[in-house]
Amino acid sequence: MPLVRDLRVLLRLRYFRRLLAVRLLSQSADGVFQVALATYVVFSPEKQTSPAAIASAMAVLLLPYSFVGPFAGVLLDRWPRRQVFLYGSLLRAALAGVTSLLIVSSTPDWLFYAAALCVTAVNRFVLAGLSAALPRVVDTERLVTANSLSPTAGTLAATAGGGLAFLLRLTGLDSDAAVVLLGAVLYLCAGFASLRFPAALLGPEPGQLSSGIGAAVASTARGLADGVRHLTQRRAAARALAAMTFLRFCYGALTVMVLMLCRYAWPSGDAADSDGIALLGLAVGFSGAGFFAAAVVTPWTVGRLRPEGWMALCAGAAAVLAPALGLPFEPVPILIAAFVLGVVTQGSKIATDTVVQSSVDDAYRGRIFSVYDVLFNVAFVGAAGVAALVLPADGRSVPLVVTVAVIYAAVAAFLTRSTRQ
Repeated sequence: MPLVRDLRVLLRLRYFRRLLAVRLLSQSADGVFQVALATYVVFSPEKQTSPAAIASAMAVLLLPYSFVGPFAGVLLDRWPRRQVFLYGSLLRAALAGVTSLLIVSSTPDWLFYAAALCVTAVNRFVLAGLSAALPRVVDTERLVTANSLSPTAGTLAATAGGGLAFLLRLTGLDSDAAVVLLGAVLYLCAGFASLRFPAALLGPEPGQLSSGIGAAVASTARGLADGVRHLTQRRAAARALAAMTFLRFCYGALTVMVLMLCRYAWPSGDAADSDGIALLGLAVGFSGAGFFAAAVVTPWTVGRLRPEGWMALCAGAAAVLAPALGLPFEPVPILIAAFVLGVVTQGSKIATDTVVQSSVDDAYRGRIFSVYDVLFNVAFVGAAGVAALVLPADGRSVPLVVTVAVIYAAVAAFLTRSTRQ
């Protein structure tokens, strides 16, 4: 297989292997930490979980990626990247340790969320630094292959870390604090792995270090504003981004609903918490399978329906299937819905990426994708906030499911109309 052959070639490169090791350790720790955070917020016996608490957890996990992300590159071009990996990993390990102590102690929730927020904010710098350092360890001919394989491997590592955290909880480790400490150990391993690079190998060049950070940050803010103005002149990209924002909003609202169902509606008996965690793990797995299926089918469907047509089909299918599968509020139909909505959301995102890449000028593409990243994550967090106002304690909300179906139908109609025009 070409993929296996390309991977073998890349793994012969010593410093690529070391950078990949840092990524795998770092993102597996992310997966462990995020699942531990989620299970603590949703399934902790001493807490009465509410949609508002889930919305707060989602904000902690996602908002740093939105608001820190556009500016992370500015600083990474002026700080030694090896030191970013080292000190960033050590800082995350320390903050994860603090978070574990806050879990076992009687502290205000805001203090726990503040510690977790700091961990995820530092993640943004480390992940961006891994991408920025890749051209320093791979030659130009293999860079495209490395760019496709390395993030994919990182995503798989994060998934494996999350799966390990779920497994530990299901096999008797009844402590979210202990799972968070496992994440801290993995962060430490990532930091020590970064020491295997020569100090200056990963860049940036010495003349760029610590030069003009304030001016560069201001320039980045102006660049984002220029990107938004450019987007108003590219209607296809603007339509796709608007549609994707609403689709992401729907996915976020339904995610909160499923979390509440797993916590209160479905489990029963003495093993209610374990059953709920197992059901949540299944829901995440089905949704992930939908993401993978979307990656397989979207290139074929986009080639025949065009990106907007495929997005319209996805939204239309979700408008029909979300209430059909969701309104019974039973586990099996909801798990099927998780798979379907995984296909819909990821398939639409791939189509949106294609539209933005093909219709936006190259000089503005990076800034548009920064705006895209902000919209993508803010929509998800905003949906969690709306769900917090609508959902009852057990997660069964007919108005929420119907409203989401109406939004899906409106997006499908909007995209169908624009495609015909």
